[in-house]
Amino acid sequence: MKLIFSFLFVGTLTFSQQLTLEQANHLATLPIKCLQQEYPNKLNQLLLNTTELLSPKELHPAFYGCFDWHSSVHGHWSLVYLLNNFPEIENKEIIIEKLKLNLSKDNIQKEIEYFSKPHEKSYERTYGWNWLLKLQLELEKSKLNSNLELANNLKPLSNLIIQRYIEFMPKLLYPVRVGTHNNTAFGLSNAWDYAVFSNNIELQNCIKVHANRLFKADENCPFDWEPSGTDFLSPCMEEVGLMQRVLPKQEFLIWLKKFAPKMFSKNWNWETAKVSDRTDGHLVHLDGLNFSRAWNMYALAKSYPKLFSHLIPIANQHFSFSLPSVVDGNYEGEHWLASFALRAFEEKK
Repeated sequence: MKLIFSFLFVGTLTFSQQLTLEQANHLATLPIKCLQQEYPNKLNQLLLNTTELLSPKELHPAFYGCFDWHSSVHGHWSLVYLLNNFPEIENKEIIIEKLKLNLSKDNIQKEIEYFSKPHEKSYERTYGWNWLLKLQLELEKSKLNSNLELANNLKPLSNLIIQRYIEFMPKLLYPVRVGTHNNTAFGLSNAWDYAVFSNNIELQNCIKVHANRLFKADENCPFDWEPSGTDFLSPCMEEVGLMQRVLPKQEFLIWLKKFAPKMFSKNWNWETAKVSDRTDGHLVHLDGLNFSRAWNMYALAKSYPKLFSHLIPIANQHFSFSLPSVVDGNYEGEHWLASFALRAFEEKK
């Protein structure tokens, strides 16, 4: 493991500029390992009676691995992303076979049946929903026939999730601004990307209307309040990321000047989040926070290079600080951090 650690960490600037095939091979080993690892497992299940006491694989035959449902979903996304971007990746056939095994029509139908239970309407809302639509997008834009077939298999569940968004968002009177699963801004970001990709005007309008309703009046985000003890998303930067998506460019800059004026300063800096114990499943969340900050800063600098190119070194610092923890051998982080690292790279490239 130390060799892998050194390999991934050496040449920090190299990784921040370009993900190599060798690094992609190493990152792929983590979701490959956990995609069909049933235990340990956190179900987040509401039990009505003893008939619902079933194993994770029985309850969620598509997304039972990688500790919990949403981590399994973005573990699948990681592998599809790597297949799409690295045609020569090692273990390609194994990856394809694992994806086919999990994302079969029958397994997706069972996932739909679980989500259709009246007492599970809020299941994985909105963090898991958001990642599922990112997986759907990655499958649909693939050039691999096997991925396109899986996109068709997954589509009925994605359609159900889209309807859940449209039903739920008008009921959400106040945004959730925490840096964990319930963060509203992050919960809409990947959903927006899929709505644009698939030309789903109804979902686009839903997200745009409610993002503006919930966040348009915000000013002076308290950057100094980050991080909270177990954040894995940046409340300030995820809101920036969402509003960058839904607002026209000039309108977004006017909003950002009020929301995050300090980010316009070329001298601004932001200390990385430190992790005291990476064997603690909650404390290791802070590595995710560093990746969350990084991917949003990369996106901002990419869209507005003249205004925000000074954010790239800050994003690189956050990214490089937490990259080694992706392969440190602790399952607490391994089962999900590769996805966050790849998400940051996706914005950087």
